[in-house]
Amino acid sequence: MPPRSILAGIGAYLPERVVTNDELARTVDTTDAWIQERTGITQRHFAAPHETAAFMGTAAARAALADAGAQPSDVDGIIVATSTPDQAFPATALRVQAALGVTKGFGFDLAAACAGFVYALSVADAMIRSGQARGILVIGSEVYTRILNWQDRGTCVLFGDGAGAVFLTAGEGAGIDQGILSTHIHAQGTLGDILYVDGAVGQPDKPGHLVMHGREVFRHAVTRLAEAVEEALAANSLTPADIDWLVPHQANRRIIDAMGRKLGLAADRVVVTVDHHANTSAASVPLALAEAWKDGRIKRGDLVLLEALGGGLVWGSALVRI
Repeated sequence: MPPRSILAGIGAYLPERVVTNDELARTVDTTDAWIQERTGITQRHFAAPHETAAFMGTAAARAALADAGAQPSDVDGIIVATSTPDQAFPATALRVQAALGVTKGFGFDLAAACAGFVYALSVADAMIRSGQARGILVIGSEVYTRILNWQDRGTCVLFGDGAGAVFLTAGEGAGIDQGILSTHIHAQGTLGDILYVDGAVGQPDKPGHLVMHGREVFRHAVTRLAEAVEEALAANSLTPADIDWLVPHQANRRIIDAMGRKLGLAADRVVVTVDHHANTSAASVPLALAEAWKDGRIKRGDLVLLEALGGGLVWGSALVRI
């Protein structure tokens, strides 16, 4: 029987600066009421110049290792999900590796927008199941405030910065009932133009700002996420009643509420951080997971469903026994 990927430790990092809706409204044509009504967001964190994707990812990784009681020597690999790397190369994961003092194994970045953490979790799980590694840090770290168009009030109010991480270890034996039960990832490239960044290193004549067609994204999000959730449950012969916690991508309160209703989950079984974190893209799922783990809501033995959707379109889910 292949080993099971156990979430041995969970960690997070948020920038020191907190920016409220009222503060944003001093420079952006918006109001606190407008933002809250459409998104549920009240504040977000903005990274300082030194709080890079690598800096925040390293801090979150250290917290995950500490939570697991693990050392850098236990790390065989690092996967960083990010759409806002500090450099084209080397990978953010290698900067994290150096900062942690990890001297073995592999490291690479994975770009799957807001679904990046679920994608990275799927890759790491496959590597552990196949025996390629026994300890992998999976990190979501984003500095979205550096790619926003501050003249576009429809997008710039939605995002914040931060990082979250988990340390996966290989669990073996017939008695293992923890860990990742299954992951499910999907993409539809024909929908790439409803949420994208209009530039890259290879296109220096473009500003590199996030562009979003919100109504289209909302329409596809609820449908695709529901499909991914149903797929995860069916793959494990489970029903929504078996789920203890839903930890969704924190993009919009209305999408989160819609997913909770579809699963028949009470509101107090859905982890919501969008109100005080805003959308932190690939960092949003691990940040939400870390908050609920740290405050004691999520406990060992709980069945947790993770799900996310992002530009591409890309989406996915993961079912985890903590």
